[in-house]
Amino acid sequence: MEDVRSIGGCVLMRTATPVSYDRGAVSVGIVHLGVGNFHRSHEAMYVDRLLRLGEARDWGISGVGVLPADANMRDALRSQDLEYTLIERMPDGESSATRIGAIVEYLFAPDEIDAVVDRLTDPATRIVSLTITEGGYPINDVTGQFDGTGPAVVADAQPGATPRTSFGIIATALRRRAAAGRGPFVVVSCDNIEGNGEVARRSLVEFAAMSDAGLSNWIAENVRFPNSMVDRITPATTSADRRWVADEFGVDDAWPVLAEPFSQWVIEDDFPTGRPPLELVGVQFVNDVRPYELMKLRLLNASHQAIAYFGILNGLTFVDEAARDPQIADLVNRYMNDEATPTLSPVPGVDLDSYKATLHERFRNRYIRDTLARVATDGSDRIAKFVVPVVRELRRQGRRAPVSAAIIAGWAWYSNLALEESGLPFSDRQRTVVAEAVVRQRADPTGFLRNSNWFGDLADDEVFSHDFGVAYSTLQERPRADAVLHALLESPAETASAT
Repeated sequence: MEDVRSIGGCVLMRTATPVSYDRGAVSVGIVHLGVGNFHRSHEAMYVDRLLRLGEARDWGISGVGVLPADANMRDALRSQDLEYTLIERMPDGESSATRIGAIVEYLFAPDEIDAVVDRLTDPATRIVSLTITEGGYPINDVTGQFDGTGPAVVADAQPGATPRTSFGIIATALRRRAAAGRGPFVVVSCDNIEGNGEVARRSLVEFAAMSDAGLSNWIAENVRFPNSMVDRITPATTSADRRWVADEFGVDDAWPVLAEPFSQWVIEDDFPTGRPPLELVGVQFVNDVRPYELMKLRLLNASHQAIAYFGILNGLTFVDEAARDPQIADLVNRYMNDEATPTLSPVPGVDLDSYKATLHERFRNRYIRDTLARVATDGSDRIAKFVVPVVRELRRQGRRAPVSAAIIAGWAWYSNLALEESGLPFSDRQRTVVAEAVVRQRADPTGFLRNSNWFGDLADDEVFSHDFGVAYSTLQERPRADAVLHALLESPAETASAT
């Protein structure tokens, strides 16, 4: 990045660092399903850094849009030769801009399914990575078992079906590779799910078994699914962001990406077909990702949920505003220290106290302008995957989880208000199921908890359901979150066992 300078009385605009390599000499080695802002600020950025070092010329990315809504990304990227601008915004207000060129092909599956399957079948494709959201995997959050009842999954499993889902597309390509005697690719989930590689494996193996037992066995025996932990706060791009990028850097970008400066990627080193040397640009390859992923999911992602619901209920809009609210900050700190940390094992090379302090700083970066509404999206997926595992582990240890109970109560009360046409932002792929839980809660103090797919048997846990009920009833009396926050912060931290 070049700073704004004055030369001869003229103000020079800062410029974006251009692509410094010949993109025409880069071939595809990675196919990525679900090209959104996070992928473009994370995996594509790492590959771009390698290309700038003169490495990984055969590891360019073919981006695949799976959903009809991905047509907008297709149009934006194709209008600018698949390049885009990544803006890193520092807490002090400084920013840098880099043109990313690692995506060298974009295919839109709803219209180009044959081209997508051909690309996946190509022997040059050695890695298939995924950011299909926490809800994109047909796995029950509580039991961990495959759920093959969804209409899209059932349709894709029919003989001769044109695949429309991510796992249908991958299974079709692997069937062709197996039939042609070609080896498999490696599947890398980059979604925020505990054991995301194992979840991806179970999803694909069980999906294939619905129609082809032989293929299912071949996948189970041959395809590798390394677990990974990914981390970078990347908000949605707004029209104001586009104007700002144009004004600040002179770049007319249809879909720039703004992100925090922090980025982390930890992956199990299980790539028998080869991989790019990502360790050269800061990616960590380890034997066991689990300590890292639990640290991130239970500290960052779960804390984000607390910030989102209590922030919205207190009339705030942005994550940084809520993170700087003294009560919300104190509550998040108590959640991290008293409830999340006791469920974690030591993380190699990481001081957890320093990590938690860094999270508070990251949440407070006012220049990211991440919205609470974005973080609150699909609460049914995020609460079940980020917060509930903490509760279940604490209860297994015989400990209470009052802050986690309050976070869940905050989601329940927020959902109640939002679904009453209150004007609150609300987006959830299980909207109908959330609405049913809201209705149950109006008649039963533990009604919201009586969705076993989200909470298992926690509704029958007297200690936890009591803590949930106290927080929910307090919110009913005073819809702002202040009263709940005050009550929790005034009560002593959990020190004794509870059964």
